[in-house]
Amino acid sequence: MNVAAPQRADADPLFTLVETIEGLSEARTVDEIAAVVRSSARRISGADGVAFVLRDGDKCWYLDEDAIGPLWKGRRFPLTACISGWTMLNAQTAVIPDIYVDDRIPHDAYRPTFVKSLVMTPVRRHDPIAAIGAYWSVERHPTHEEIQKLEVMARATAAALENARMYASLNETLERRKFLLRELDHRCKNTLASVQSIADQTLRMAASPAAFVEAFSGRLRALSDAHELLTREGWGRASLRAVLEESLAAFGGVDGERISACGPEMALAPETSVAMHMAFHELAVNAGKHGALSRPGGRVEVSWRVDMAAAERRLELVWSERGGPPPSAVLDEARRGFGSRLLERALGRELGGEGRLDFQPGGVCFRLDVPLSARLELA
Repeated sequence: MNVAAPQRADADPLFTLVETIEGLSEARTVDEIAAVVRSSARRISGADGVAFVLRDGDKCWYLDEDAIGPLWKGRRFPLTACISGWTMLNAQTAVIPDIYVDDRIPHDAYRPTFVKSLVMTPVRRHDPIAAIGAYWSVERHPTHEEIQKLEVMARATAAALENARMYASLNETLERRKFLLRELDHRCKNTLASVQSIADQTLRMAASPAAFVEAFSGRLRALSDAHELLTREGWGRASLRAVLEESLAAFGGVDGERISACGPEMALAPETSVAMHMAFHELAVNAGKHGALSRPGGRVEVSWRVDMAAAERRLELVWSERGGPPPSAVLDEARRGFGSRLLERALGRELGGEGRLDFQPGGVCFRLDVPLSARLELA
């Protein structure tokens, strides 16, 4: 969009000012605003040059200019070292008929230029964010009308900059909304696919309708708990320990009398958090029905470490049960169930490593050996 005010042979300064305000009202970016200021300020002020200066932290940034000779376009100076900085810091218009008798002017910076006198006016009356400078090649005192028109233009420029900021914020909000909708769609589809897979495999392995309802309901609760944890984390990375604690909360919790856990801080990607949560749930359910947590005195120990000496750093996690009943036909049946498939096939494959499930006299021992990656890393 070309927002620069159009050239008119018969345009007087007042008409040019009106055109400039219209052009500023249509501008949507800082560059478009600078283009309007550059093309109009000289005609409004009758100056030999103008500069549009933005405040950039503790510096003045000479963003654009239109002049009979080069000024400082693209350069940055400390706020305390130039008249545009003084104008913004003091929120006052500076009128300087002779730059070489004013101590606010860095004379050495001006000597290579044509400038002999100037007006610098702040953009925004309170806490200025920019300045517009008009320069003349002769010593002169700008008229009250010239100064007033520059100040009106500065006020319109302040409104335009605020509009540009709000426009950019709105665009960012709309883009974020589109991103969130795409992300929600992706997560819903993944969740529905997970539920369908859980339902199919649970039904295939269930001994009775009642057994199906019990197992399926428990797995849905585990999936819900995993999503609740990720929601609290803003769907960012969750810690391995937090995932473990959430998944074992219904079984007495971690570091209680029967379940202990230790290992370094690990950060899991959202998809990995869900997979690990479901894995711990399956292990805990089996321990509660058939393993160490099914009888008094039984314990579960969960430990993990990172092998730093390996060619690629690897996570080694062990779920170990003690004090459980000896192996039985029930455990042999469990060996072929949904949990076993999840632990030995899906989890290891998903993380690029291996999961191994052993049924020992004291209960299950599960070992996970996977490489660190973007999905699984040290915190």
